[in-house]
Amino acid sequence: MQYRNVGGSGLKVSEIALGSWMTRLEDAAAVDIAMDIAHKAFDAGVNFFDCADAYSGGDAEVFLGRFIKDLPREDVVISSKVFFKTGNSVNGGGLSRKHILNNCDRSLKNLGTDYIDLYYCHRFDPDTPMEETLQTLSDLVDQGKILYYGVSEEWSAARLERAQRIISERGLHPLTVVQPEYNMMDRYIEHEIVDVCDYYNIGITPFSPLAQGLLTGKYRKGQPLPAGSRATWQSDHQINDLLTDENLDKVEALRGLADGLGMKMATLSLSWILRLPTVSSVIVGASKPSQLDASLAASGVELPDDVLQQIDGILGFRRFERHIG
Repeated sequence: MQYRNVGGSGLKVSEIALGSWMTRLEDAAAVDIAMDIAHKAFDAGVNFFDCADAYSGGDAEVFLGRFIKDLPREDVVISSKVFFKTGNSVNGGGLSRKHILNNCDRSLKNLGTDYIDLYYCHRFDPDTPMEETLQTLSDLVDQGKILYYGVSEEWSAARLERAQRIISERGLHPLTVVQPEYNMMDRYIEHEIVDVCDYYNIGITPFSPLAQGLLTGKYRKGQPLPAGSRATWQSDHQINDLLTDENLDKVEALRGLADGLGMKMATLSLSWILRLPTVSSVIVGASKPSQLDASLAASGVELPDDVLQQIDGILGFRRFERHIG
């Protein structure tokens, strides 16, 4: 396992992180499987475990707290997020000072720890002044409850630029990390966000790197959906929206490329994301321990330039270029 710094900070995280958004905790058997997955990841060198206060109604944080309980705290990097409603109160959601302070304490209690390494704004809150949100996060750093903070979805390049101005004007602790969706099928962050993060030395920790499982190669054009896959879940519309003939044709071409390189599709997909030096870690999920193997294999892989060009050709994208010096 290789490690990278998170943006301009001294914090080092594994190139592959384990996320909790897909962790199933509905019964004792599911919890045992989740614990096996977490231990396999840790034993393979994964030190970064991503969570959120809204995952499984808080149970995901409680589970993660159980997992890290007997581990040296310095050996793990824990993240959580705040925004979504976790109560029925009118102040039970968003990025107000009240909600952030309340839910940070709630997350600390759930996790059974004195501090959270990385604390994200899960979404953007148009109803709260950005100054209030950033001041509160910086205050939490002063209090030692969080070490670094960042943002996740809906924080555009313009919003990141505005946040940087506020941080500079107020002398706040820096915004260290951004967690957007990013994969071969969704490259929107390359338009501006990557450049802004590179310019301000903000780390990127992408989620959904396998496009809801599409980029594992298990979905094949003209073949039945794999039993138990996300596409068979009645409530999961995201993956079904991705299963177009055009996307499946791209995946088939990528599969051929991966086969020629002697690697799994997931390994190719994750190592492609790690080609960007601004990326600190890629957050993956797993429903059984064996699914981690292809993800873990991506750490340390450097794809040759001709392979990157072939991938861009398959995806129909021009070669990525930075626009900010």
